[in-house]
Amino acid sequence: MDERLIISISGMRGIVGENLTASIAADYGRAFGTFLKNSKSMSVCIGRDSRPSGRKLQSAVIEGLCDTGINVIDLGIVTTPGVGVMVNHLQCAGGVVITASHNPIQYNGIKLLLGNGAAAPSEPAKQIKRYFLEKQFTFAVPANRGKVTFNDQTDTVHINRVLAIVNKNAIAAKKFKVVLDSVNGAGGRVGKKLLTELGCQVVALNNEQTGLFAHTPEPTSENLTGLCKVVKAEKAQVGFAQDPDADRLAIVNENGTYIGEEYTLALAAKYVFSQKSGRAAANLSTSRMLDDIVEAAGGQVIRTAVGEANVVAAMLEHNCIIGGEGNGGVIDLRVVPIRNSLVGIALVLQLMAETGKTISRLVSEIGGYYMSKDKFSADELQAQQILDSAKKVFADAKLDTTDGCRIDFDDGWLHIRASNTEPVMRIIVEAKDQPAAQKYIDAVLNIRKEIMCCRPPTADKSCTPYKTGPGDK
Repeated sequence: MDERLIISISGMRGIVGENLTASIAADYGRAFGTFLKNSKSMSVCIGRDSRPSGRKLQSAVIEGLCDTGINVIDLGIVTTPGVGVMVNHLQCAGGVVITASHNPIQYNGIKLLLGNGAAAPSEPAKQIKRYFLEKQFTFAVPANRGKVTFNDQTDTVHINRVLAIVNKNAIAAKKFKVVLDSVNGAGGRVGKKLLTELGCQVVALNNEQTGLFAHTPEPTSENLTGLCKVVKAEKAQVGFAQDPDADRLAIVNENGTYIGEEYTLALAAKYVFSQKSGRAAANLSTSRMLDDIVEAAGGQVIRTAVGEANVVAAMLEHNCIIGGEGNGGVIDLRVVPIRNSLVGIALVLQLMAETGKTISRLVSEIGGYYMSKDKFSADELQAQQILDSAKKVFADAKLDTTDGCRIDFDDGWLHIRASNTEPVMRIIVEAKDQPAAQKYIDAVLNIRKEIMCCRPPTADKSCTPYKTGPGDK
C-alpha cells in the first residue's frame, strides 16, 4: 500500500503518527472551516469509526474547526453514512468522518461531507485542498471561537430513515436468522439495532467497537471465511459483513458461501426495480449485472467516473432511484447520498421477504459474469501511453473515456484507468467466461509490455480473478 499522505476527492488518508499527525489533522479542520465560513449554518457534525487513533485525530480536527469559528457537534463512534444523515437532520454546513474505511488499523483518514450529506465533489475538494496546502486559514477572534456540543441520536435517526424505505412488518414476519460481522468497527451497534427492529434473530460477530479488527477489514472473500463458517453452522438465512465505517456490505448466502461484493448492489437494485422503473447510477467499473436488472425493468443505467462523489452527482442530476458501486456500496437518496451498508441490509432482506427466495436462488436468477480485478505499476506518462494505445487496439469497440478508458464488447467489457492515489493502473475486465476475459487482459498486458520497452511487468500476467457467477468464491 502507498505510504504517502493521500489527499484526494475522498479526503485525507495516511499512517497515524508518520504522515498523518494531530497537527496535520488540525490544519485540515482549519481548511474545511475556512471553506465553510460563508455557509448559512456555522455548524459541522463529526463522527469517527472505532480505530484507537480516531479520538486524537477527531480532537485535532475539532480544534481546527473551532479556530475558524465553526461550531462542532460531536456524534461519537458512528458510521460514515450516519454522519451524512445527521448533517441533513441537524441542518449543518457539513460533516467530518474520521475513518480510513477498509484500510488496516495503522491507517486513518479524514472524510469531508458537504451540507447535503454527500462527499465533496471535485471542485470543492480541490479548493479545500488548496487552503490546506497553502495554509490559507481564516481564524475567528477569541470571542467567536466555535463551541462543541454532543449528540447521541445518530443510530435512532439513521435507523428510522432506513425503516421508512422498506416494509418492516413483511420482513419481521419471516423471522430471518442473520449473522452480522462488523469487524469491531462502527457498524456493529447500529447494524444489530436495525436487524432487531426488523424482527431478525441476530448472531453478532466482532460486534465490539474496539477498532481492533478481528480480521483484515476489507469485506472480501479471503477475509470472511469465519463469517461463512458461522452462517453454515448457525443455519442462518444470510450473513452480512460491514467494513469499519459501514459504508460497504458483503453477503454470504445460506450455504455459507461468499457471493461477491458485486451482488450487493445487484440484489438491492432487483428489489427497487421490482417496485418501479427509473434510472440507476454506477461507476464504470461496476458489473454489467446492474444493467441486466435495470434494463429488464425498462430503466436506464447512468455510468460515471470511479468515486462515490461522481455516482452521487449523477444520481442527483438524473433523479436515480438507486445507485452505488461494485465494492458493496449501495446508495439510496431517500436515506443519505452516501454508500450505506444499512440500506443494503434492509433492501436485501425486503427482497428475500417479498419473493420468498433464498440468497442463492436470487443470485442464480440474476446470473453472473467472470470478473478480474488487478493493477500494475505505471507512472503518469506511461499510463497515458497505455490508454492511447488501447484506444487504437480496440478502435472498433464502444469507447467511454469518462475515466480512463472503458471498452465495451459483445461478450464483455474492459476498464483501464490510472489510480487517483498511487502510481498504478487498474484493469477490470468482465466477460461471459474466463477465456473471454483473459484475451482482453492479455491484450492490455501486451500493450503495457511494449510501452515499458519490454521490461517485465510487476503484476502477474494471469491476473487474480474476481468471479461474479453464482456460487463462485
